[in-house]
Amino acid sequence: MTGIAGGKPRHFLDLADFTTAEIEGLLASAKALKARHRKGELGDYLPLLGRKIALVFQQPSLRTRMSFDVGINELGAHVLIVSGDEIELGQRESIADTARVMSRYVDAIMIRMLSHLELTELAHYASVPVINGLTKKSHPCQVLADIQTFEERLGSIRGRTVAWTGDANNVLASWVHAAARLDVKLKIATPEQLAPPKEILDWAAREKADLTLTRDPYEAVSGADCVITDCWVSMGDSDREYRHNLLRPYQVDQRLMDAAGRDAIFLHCLPAKRGEEVAADVIDGPQSAVWDEAENRLHAQKAVLVWALADTK
Repeated sequence: MTGIAGGKPRHFLDLADFTTAEIEGLLASAKALKARHRKGELGDYLPLLGRKIALVFQQPSLRTRMSFDVGINELGAHVLIVSGDEIELGQRESIADTARVMSRYVDAIMIRMLSHLELTELAHYASVPVINGLTKKSHPCQVLADIQTFEERLGSIRGRTVAWTGDANNVLASWVHAAARLDVKLKIATPEQLAPPKEILDWAAREKADLTLTRDPYEAVSGADCVITDCWVSMGDSDREYRHNLLRPYQVDQRLMDAAGRDAIFLHCLPAKRGEEVAADVIDGPQSAVWDEAENRLHAQKAVLVWALADTK
């Protein structure tokens, strides 16, 4: 991962691609950028002044779109927002050709799409950094913000315990990557039918990640510093009733949070369905850190943008 002027572009596709030191560097940068933001020192630091960054959305978005748009402007760059319908990625022309053309117009590409394979193809042919804003396989921007939020509330995440309850989705995959790099004990409770795929478990084993798999959410949250869940039906899922029936026992209610302990925090990437994956008194209660978590998408992604572009002129 060189990313220096004249070298290969610094892509941000998966936390698995990063070393421990690189992830910790991004977190330190995010913390510093948030401090500047809170102090109103935005005009004093414009490391991406004059840069042009494309945001491509094949999937609906609130947090990803707003946080990247605001963040790019705060760093001094110009934003171009493009919908999937406008470019018809891989349909009107090859992904390779689209990557080559966009690389002549902009300095970086953030894309939110379901196909991780198409994301990696785009990055392969792009001569500018490509940032994964979400795929069906992983969501590294979200988990970087999650870790920032954890450390703001509870201190260093190294050696701590994080519990996941619900569907083994893209956010969990990025948490597995983070756990391996940051010495986190990750306890995962899922129904058998929605367990983590073999691919991610094999990767975790090779990287010696500290994972515990269980069907019991109470076993997962016991001793946890943080409890995380996500919606029961994600983008691209069509089997709503089937998933709801499987996941009802995994709802994060106050009884489950009490099993984790009063100092544990609750995280959810949003949007949330109160009364489904989380009870209202949890997400709106004192242990919830979801609003800080949502804000930290802005600061974590600014850190990624600075890392990818600031020293490549």
